[in-house]
Amino acid sequence: MARTYVKSASKTSRTDAVSVTETVRAILDEIEAGGDAAATRFAKKFDNYSGPVLLSDEDKARAAAKVTEQQKDDIKFAHDNIRRFAEAQRNTMQDIELEIAPGLVAGQRSIPVRSAGCYVPGGRYSHIASAMMTVTTAKVAGTGHITACSPPQGNAGLPPAIIYAADYCGADEILSMGGVQAVAALAFGLFGLPKADIVVGPGNQFVAEAKRMLFGYMGIDLIAGPTDSLILADDSADAMIVATDLVGQAEHGYNSPVWLVTDNRELGETVLKLVPGLIADLPELNRKNAEAAWRDYAEVVLCDTREEMAATSDEYAPEHLTVQARDLDWWLNRLVCYGSLFLGEETTVAFGDKASGPNHVLPTSGSARYTGGLSVHKYMKIVTWQRATREGSKRVAQATARISRLEGMEGHARTADIRLKKYFPDEVFDLGVIADAAE
Repeated sequence: MARTYVKSASKTSRTDAVSVTETVRAILDEIEAGGDAAATRFAKKFDNYSGPVLLSDEDKARAAAKVTEQQKDDIKFAHDNIRRFAEAQRNTMQDIELEIAPGLVAGQRSIPVRSAGCYVPGGRYSHIASAMMTVTTAKVAGTGHITACSPPQGNAGLPPAIIYAADYCGADEILSMGGVQAVAALAFGLFGLPKADIVVGPGNQFVAEAKRMLFGYMGIDLIAGPTDSLILADDSADAMIVATDLVGQAEHGYNSPVWLVTDNRELGETVLKLVPGLIADLPELNRKNAEAAWRDYAEVVLCDTREEMAATSDEYAPEHLTVQARDLDWWLNRLVCYGSLFLGEETTVAFGDKASGPNHVLPTSGSARYTGGLSVHKYMKIVTWQRATREGSKRVAQATARISRLEGMEGHARTADIRLKKYFPDEVFDLGVIADAAE
């Protein structure tokens, strides 16, 4: 495949990965042994916070009073879109019942988890949208208890808009705590909380490692790395819009890759000229992030055909994938590896990040090859059941006995034998050779 790098990256999302395993393991062990007191101690150390860990109704009311009516309206608008999309997803999950054979019936049920922990990132930005994305989907799924948590901004506590959004979207409790200690509190059921059956939401490398270590003890949505975005654009694309979208995603962090894949060299070179000025015009913190991300992680890739562009995109498996090209339906049907797809210049990743409805908690670092992002389905368990009449069990019992003995599992075979003997005492069945118990 012909592929030319007009701009290549000197680093990847894994270049600067720091091993945090030992640190996280030590913190988790200490909190598991020390409970609330240990978690509070780490909160004071890492969050510089000594206020209430669980917010009261009065705390929530005070926060709501600090959020303007316009901000509340925007949060309600976004919540409504997220909720309605999640409800549509929930409706795709149907309980089923099937008579597999006469007298043998099996079925499927979709059951929500009993409790969920929703991690809302803090740090550089106040991720209000993450509170909406994680809590709303859990609520729509029918999760019994939802705890939202986020790192406080020192003793100033949580940003009021995060508190308001989490509360409005349906969080039963709000935990003013971040980092490994918050994940541990959710997992171990500290501060009077129920143990979380699943913990969802993005976070830094320590949060991701804590989720990875505790997976199995609890469920998780995915292990998130630095956010990444790819744009597919042909000569019909608006270079200024393409450049602005790339810069908008680069501001996430110094190690957030952004990629442009195009079959038009002029477009690629124009974007390269536009980006530095767009970055320079950002506020200082945003500018520093975008400068580093663009310098070290960004790529502009030139392909010969749109099929080569699509193949390149599938190889990268981006978290966010934007198409600004002709024949959008062709791209929709052709592309297979992405977290969320944005078709046409009339939509953009920021819409999905904040307010359009589909969830923004998505697979990063190429993991879109094998998984999708957070959805109402992540909070649901697909379980099965079966029942049979005596006559309906007859054929399956015979097959079970013979297959079990073929595998050498005599105990399994005898659970079928005893039923055949009880239900059909006058019949003789060929149930395979009984293994020698001495072997």
